[in-house]
Amino acid sequence: MWIGWIEFDILLGDVQSLKEKRSVIRPIIAELSRRTEASCAEVGAQDLHRRTEIGVSVVAAHATHVRDVLDQAERMLVERHPEVTVLSARRGLHSSGD
Repeated sequence: MWIGWIEFDILLGDVQSLKEKRSVIRPIIAELSRRTEASCAEVGAQDLHRRTEIGVSVVAAHATHVRDVLDQAERMLVERHPEVTVLSARRGLHSSGD
């Protein structure tokens, strides 16, 4: 079994409140989850209105599938959401034998 995750540090555009922030990131998280069939959530910077961290995780039988899903999530976020700027992406990949 392989477990992988990617964590995005994101700068939001012209967002003035936490309520407005949620209206921007909720659809992004829902789309990431739907299109990649992975677990997705806001995992950091929840009290800042112009920054967020979104995590995507996946479990699969093969490492190549995990990498493919994480690559797909990163491409989708960068290409389909020009209203946000991805400042960094950190990845992890572990097997159950580690």
